[in-house]
Amino acid sequence: MATKRISKLMTVSLPPSLYEQAIKTANKEGRTNSELIRECLRRYVSDKNWRKLLRYGRRKALQTGLKPEDIEDIVDEIRSRLLR
Repeated sequence: MATKRISKLMTVSLPPSLYEQAIKTANKEGRTNSELIRECLRRYVSDKNWRKLLRYGRRKALQTGLKPEDIEDIVDEIRSRLLR
């Protein structure tokens, strides 16, 4: 009986220079092309989520009038409450 594939297959097109960089990087790091692209996508998604969180934080800071110097005091206060 054939085993069921857990991964989904995706075909992508790359400019030749980016393709060559990907191949060289994967070979240099002893990885497959798939492993390299998976890591790139994970990092991209993580970066997008982080930027979204930062935009949210900036919006909330503007709405509440918080300044960057206020943040450390607030974090310290919350941490001390949690440790009680």
